[in-house]
Formats: sequence, structure tokens, C-alpha cells
Amino acid sequence: MQAASSGGQGRGGKGGTRSTAEEHGQKLHCYWTDACQTCPIKAQCTTGKERRITRWEHEEVVEAVQERLDKNPNAMRTRRETVEHPFGTMKMRMGATHFLTKTLPKVATEMALCVLTYNLTRVLNIVGVEPLMAAIRA
Repeated sequence: MQAASSGGQGRGGKGGTRSTAEEHGQKLHCYWTDACQTCPIKAQCTTGKERRITRWEHEEVVEAVQERLDKNPNAMRTRRETVEHPFGTMKMRMGATHFLTKTLPKVATEMALCVLTYNLTRVLNIVGVEPLMAAIRA
């Protein structure tokens, strides 16, 4: 774990501390302050000398997505229904079995070929054979 520390302004106006670390390839920011020692609600937050808050560098993105989902709870259901159809179709075409290859690169190639055939079939059904062939020749 690599860490870098810098001083800052903590909650309550006292000096706070910020540390940046990398764990499992993710950049994390850790914040803490000495203001907890005099805070009237300290017992509700922590039993330690100070409360440390660790946040992933992209935490605000996760929070924004969660906020959007909270505003529209049916969005996830719609998304799930939209995405399940292609995977069900690909699974049916594969014979509803496991992958035929072993090792991740080979399985990734097999999956890419399945997705390619699904997409080509969709293009053929939507555009038609003649317009597709004309577009390929152009």
C-alpha cells in the first residue's frame, strides 16, 4: 500500500489530515480530524480518538448513479429486461451449454464471436440483406 499525506482543513475548523493510498488497484482517500475529541455527538460516530472516513476516488459517480436509481426505481427493472433478451438469445444459440474453450482469452474470444453473430443477425433483421450488402460494397 502506497500512501501520501497532506494537511487540510477538517470539519469544525481544526486541522484535518488527508491520506491517499492504493489498494487492489483502486485509489482511496482517507480523511480524519482532531475535531472529534470535542464534538458533542462523537459517541454516535466513533469510539476511537477520531473517525476515519475512506472513500474511493470515483465514489461520487457511484452516489450519482444511486441517486438516479432512487428517483426512478423502475429503471433497473427496465434495464434488466432489455439486457436479458440478448443474453437469452445467445445462450439458446450456443445450445444452452457452457463455453467450449478453456482459459480466459479463449473464452473471451468465443464470447466476442457470439456477440458478433448476435449483432449481425440483428442488422440483417432490421436493415435487410440487400441494403447491408450494398453498404458493405460502398
